[in-house]
Amino acid sequence: MWIIIGIACFILLIVCVFYILYRRTTSTWPKPERRPAGRRPQPEHWGAEGLYATWIGHSTVLMQIDGIRILTDPVFSRRVGVRILGLTFGPKRHVDPALEPSACTPVDVVLLSHAHMDHLDHPSLRKVISPKTVVVTAEGTSWLVRRHHPLRIHELAPSESVVLECGLEIKAQAVKHWGSRYPWNQHMGYQGYVIRRHAWSVFFAGDTARTDFTSVRKFEPQLALIPIGAYAPYPFENAHCTPEQAWDMFVETQAQRLLPIHHDTFVLSQEPVDEPMRRLLAIASSREQVWDGPHGTTYYARRPIDIQENQTIN
Repeated sequence: MWIIIGIACFILLIVCVFYILYRRTTSTWPKPERRPAGRRPQPEHWGAEGLYATWIGHSTVLMQIDGIRILTDPVFSRRVGVRILGLTFGPKRHVDPALEPSACTPVDVVLLSHAHMDHLDHPSLRKVISPKTVVVTAEGTSWLVRRHHPLRIHELAPSESVVLECGLEIKAQAVKHWGSRYPWNQHMGYQGYVIRRHAWSVFFAGDTARTDFTSVRKFEPQLALIPIGAYAPYPFENAHCTPEQAWDMFVETQAQRLLPIHHDTFVLSQEPVDEPMRRLLAIASSREQVWDGPHGTTYYARRPIDIQENQTIN
């Protein structure tokens, strides 16, 4: 009996210490008001031809490529982080998801860039993965996904690729980040992906610091999803690129359009929540190449050449 009480007290002490450290660390960070997404996509009306892309929030993008529905790093939860005794300790969402998870389904393919809790969120995966969903994830992380019972799990390392039965070709791309979910998970990988189907090519960078993406240009991507936030204070740049670096990486890929991700959803750093987009648009030599619509804006191109029209369908 006393052993159980001792263990419970020890866990409670850890919870209190973790909470105090978290509050001290984030005391000077922005505290934006909660707000709804700017637009609500209607994927139920998407056709079977062309490329659809809508930013749900953070690194979650719902895409459809010639009828195949893809979801990147699905996170729909109100708060993400360490869960102890039924409580989640971590950043709270200040912009609601542009869609409920049920509105994204059926999802054919889920792409997971790494196992950090703001990218691999179990409550969200539980709602979007069905027995018909294929999951492509980083090396050493498939065990986290098995509990959700997808049709198949493909674990890739950078430079490895897989061709799915639906016709999608997924190639893992090296990035500069880190992948441990907990300090002892040193074996977990991290990466971006090049997604190809027919004439379409999309690059999803996942989460990354400044990385040379010149090697991506051989895949001739029409669209690049690149993170732009969580870079302040300066040491954070070891894991997250600045908006200026994101633009340079976009230029290296020679993609035609940039959809910025990983900003203005969770407060993960010190910079103001609207600063990443302002800095990106200030540095962009061609602003029409940046898809800067609010959360939930859906961009559509029937053919690869049409992507230059920047057509939205909300």
